[in-house]
Amino acid sequence: MNVTMAASSNRVMLGPLVAAIDQGTSSTRFLVFNSKTAELLSHHQVEIKQSFPKEGWVEEDPNEILQSVYECMERTCEKLTQLNIDISNIKAIGVTNQRETTLVWDKETGEPLYNAIVWLDLRTQSTVERLINKTPGRNKNHLKHKTGLPISTYFSAVKLRWLMDNVDKVHDAVLSHRAMFGTIDSWLIWSLTGGKSGGVHCTDVTNASRTMLFNIHTMDWDPELCTYFDIPMEILPKVRSSSEIYGLMKICSSLKSGALTGIPISGCLGDQSAALVGQMCFQDGQAKNTYGTGCFLLRNTGAKPVMSDHGLLTTVAYKLGRDKPACYALEGSVAIAGAVVRWLKDNLGIIESSEELEKLAASVGTSYGCYFVPAFSGLYAPYWEPSARGYILDAMNQDSGIPLTQLQVDGGMTSNRLLMQLQADILCIPVVKPSMPETTALGAAMAAGAAEGVSVWSLCPEDLSEVTSEKFDPQINTEESEFRYARWKKAVQKSMNWETTEPICNGNGEPSIFSSVPLGFYILGSMLMLIGAKYIAGQCLL
Repeated sequence: MNVTMAASSNRVMLGPLVAAIDQGTSSTRFLVFNSKTAELLSHHQVEIKQSFPKEGWVEEDPNEILQSVYECMERTCEKLTQLNIDISNIKAIGVTNQRETTLVWDKETGEPLYNAIVWLDLRTQSTVERLINKTPGRNKNHLKHKTGLPISTYFSAVKLRWLMDNVDKVHDAVLSHRAMFGTIDSWLIWSLTGGKSGGVHCTDVTNASRTMLFNIHTMDWDPELCTYFDIPMEILPKVRSSSEIYGLMKICSSLKSGALTGIPISGCLGDQSAALVGQMCFQDGQAKNTYGTGCFLLRNTGAKPVMSDHGLLTTVAYKLGRDKPACYALEGSVAIAGAVVRWLKDNLGIIESSEELEKLAASVGTSYGCYFVPAFSGLYAPYWEPSARGYILDAMNQDSGIPLTQLQVDGGMTSNRLLMQLQADILCIPVVKPSMPETTALGAAMAAGAAEGVSVWSLCPEDLSEVTSEKFDPQINTEESEFRYARWKKAVQKSMNWETTEPICNGNGEPSIFSSVPLGFYILGSMLMLIGAKYIAGQCLL
């Protein structure tokens, strides 16, 4: 697939087009693809501001997010017009979004009642500890048999509970039946299909499965889970498949993007599920790793959910049609990946741009035994240890019983070739990066284009476009990889239990949490310590 925008003279034979809204933690994008070739034709991106009212709190403005979507649509439509591409040839729009990020709005005024609480946010730690302490055996996996998830600050239910308990506007709106809850996908779809004037309040199965309110077996909201968190079911969006027509776009006709009015929004996937689809990991056993603000490894486990014994999440991968079966995945989540690069730039001032990282790291041969564990938001899979101020693949191989033979990767950080080589060396398997990096948006577009009533994008294996890619083969032996990994595990142990309100004990005989380790931390920490060594050496020469 060719990412570059082709000259307008080559547009005569364009097939139907499909667009995607990619609303991430740090930016929003609107992208348009050719459904016949999967070629990216044009896109626009707008950065999103984050606010940090208190230590560990992370918020975003829902209205700013919505306006960023409108701006991206407008600018992309302008670019398409400049390329002599007919906007009316866009036949469907898909949505992919940062998962778990939680907001509540007033269905009568259409206004958010508080900022969106971002998935990284840690304010609910005391709520989580209180919930765990009241469960039998103080077991954080008490709800896992229904949700596939541990009780953690990561997921939406505890964020929603916090909003109901601590924000008067939310509390009052719930009591007066005016409140609507949603993750970012729900907010966008409701707003773009009319908002308070008939907007569609829905979510898809992949986003619903990240709330701790959704039963991954019945594929619907679970009354017992809602009772457990004391959340009224009436405020929840309707759960739909990942590929069907949810509603039609409504945009001001005076804008360029007004031409999108009446186009169906027909695809919705949480960002990591969208990347799995965009990487075309439709077979049981295929896996992808995304390097964004966080780091997320998903492995397709087919039509049956596999419950992890090693600290991983069981999640819904996708459901590509109302009458299609759901597919599941095992997931390892690392809270901090690309966010470390921003910290290195904005907080330490060691670099001026992310592009400097690869050059700096490559110029240093060793970190001299120094390790950096970037657990700013705690350790996620497989530790689920929030007090820390991997080898996820190990856990995944053990849970699935089938070793992974290669890893497909995507996300902004994959442009760093040294990082990808480090990844291959530590895993001791090839790492494969597609030439077209926008796999998350592509997955949402594929789901939208394949929806019943749209049907401009075939997901049959024989019809899928061939993907060109770059392959990174391991360049160190297994013994060296194991030695580096053992040193890293020791560093992770020393990073734990620095910040907590109550000790969380696990007395139910589970395997040691040290049976595996977050790979994203390891790879990023290795690269950043190389940079640190270079920086310190430079300071010593001054």
